Amino acid sequence: MTDPAHLAAVRESYDTVAADYLRLVVPPEGMDPVSRAMLTAFAELVRESGGGEVADLGCGPGRVTAYLSGLGLSAFGVDVSGGMIALARRTHPRLRFLHGSMAALDLPDGSLGGILAWYSVHHTPVEQLPQLFAEFARVLAPGGHLLLGGHVGEAQLLHPARAYGHPVSYASHLVPAGQLVDLLEQAGFTVTARLEQPNPQRADRSYVCLLAETRTE
Repeated sequence: MTDPAHLAAVRESYDTVAADYLRLVVPPEGMDPVSRAMLTAFAELVRESGGGEVADLGCGPGRVTAYLSGLGLSAFGVDVSGGMIALARRTHPRLRFLHGSMAALDLPDGSLGGILAWYSVHHTPVEQLPQLFAEFARVLAPGGHLLLGGHVGEAQLLHPARAYGHPVSYASHLVPAGQLVDLLEQAGFTVTARLEQPNPQRADRSYVCLLAETRTE
């Protein structure tokens, strides 16, 4: 089956930038304290709910996957970019990394205790977010936890020509945080916490972290 155009663009672009992404992007230890606190809270929630495997969807070179592992989670990564997965496997050989799409996970229903989608869903066209979030809900066990972190804005479609020093062809689809909350609720999640931080460079954009859990009824 041929990949959707947006997925092919994401794969090709991140294959191109993989090495410089690893060099230029701040590792989890260098994140702002609020972001690290959200990751820590997510890990604690998963552990208190009985654990289970946690998928880092859109894991890139695997540094956040490894950070979750260091917080006591049984974490593995999934990414559509083969270049990113190769880096992750080389850098973190003791962890498991799968090459695939977060929109079509090769995982059984209800098999995960948690999902992290850390700055990875904004490449998905808005009209495909309901199916994406339904897939997240499918693979999470009842009462499983989701932490979604990402860029938000007022219905913005961005087409950067370059990123991390290389030409790229992907798009970023930014929507208001409230719309993400609504879509998660429609997919079967209960959003339990919402944290939004301003983007100091752009008044029309911000960063959001959403904690959610699948309903148990």
